[in-house]
Amino acid sequence: MRRPIVITQGDPTGIGPEIILKALLDGAFDALSRPLWVAGDGAVLRRAAAVFGVPCVVESAGKRLRLVCGGRALDVVPLSALVADKLIYGRPDIPCGRAMLRYIEWACAECLAGRAAAMVTAPISKAAIHAAGCDFPGHTELLAERCGVEKVVMMLAGERLKVCLVTTHLALAEVPRVLSEREILETIRITDAAFRRFFDLERPRIAVLALNPHAGEQGMFGDEEPRLIAPAIAAARAEGIAASGPHSADTLFYFAVRGEYDAVVCMYHDQGLIPLKLLHFEDGVNVTLGLPIIRTSVDHGTAYDLAGTGKASAASLVAAVRLAEKMAAHL
Repeated sequence: MRRPIVITQGDPTGIGPEIILKALLDGAFDALSRPLWVAGDGAVLRRAAAVFGVPCVVESAGKRLRLVCGGRALDVVPLSALVADKLIYGRPDIPCGRAMLRYIEWACAECLAGRAAAMVTAPISKAAIHAAGCDFPGHTELLAERCGVEKVVMMLAGERLKVCLVTTHLALAEVPRVLSEREILETIRITDAAFRRFFDLERPRIAVLALNPHAGEQGMFGDEEPRLIAPAIAAARAEGIAASGPHSADTLFYFAVRGEYDAVVCMYHDQGLIPLKLLHFEDGVNVTLGLPIIRTSVDHGTAYDLAGTGKASAASLVAAVRLAEKMAAHL
């Protein structure tokens, strides 16, 4: 049997379980070339099926469960046994937080051991995992620690645009202080290596953005371009990487979306995510580059206001699974 792709169920009181079931019922997983497993909770997923008014039968399948819903089946690795009927949407408790951590850690361990090809993560509650004893702010930092990796890169991806971030969740005022030539160069290196390995590109074209308007306008609007960004680009080019810039962010995305670049390295969160979400609000995928495993994720949160309604879109989850499948073909 080919190694499976594992979806972690995410917050049992958020939209994760129901978007998994929604994608299943819509037939979005029918054509996958690999088995698909969910690291989660059978009772919680069964409750999610009820949101759509679909009967769901849970069968034993060795160490896994098999959910049969609407004529389709889904294999579940039962890593928690929550009392689903007692859970309140949008109010995860400490057992929910522990369960979220267990799903992530199990899937990561399976990927590291070579028993799973990739992991796809549904959204979690950062507050709930913190209350359950996790000191990491989210998936990315937890996975980096479990994989023994110091530097990873957050990439947000769609068919038309892929952006990679030098800094992520940081106050805008802190960005100039945190930026360094080393961090920019490492981001370029990790981006280049991932695109060579997983996207069939012998020499990816990487556009590196400026930090300041008009790329600093020769020092009028800041000196980060000549002091930090240009030297990092020069060092990358000396290593054979097709990096260019610093490009002014107000014009570069037009050319990137036209296909003139394979990836855009952005200096801060909103610089990359505003154009990405303008184009790929529903089907964007969060990818962690630099790990020894493949990890993709939905590009949204737990959406408590939609949990239990069946109205949440599964498009990002489906895109994340398909991208994981594409990347796993290069293992």
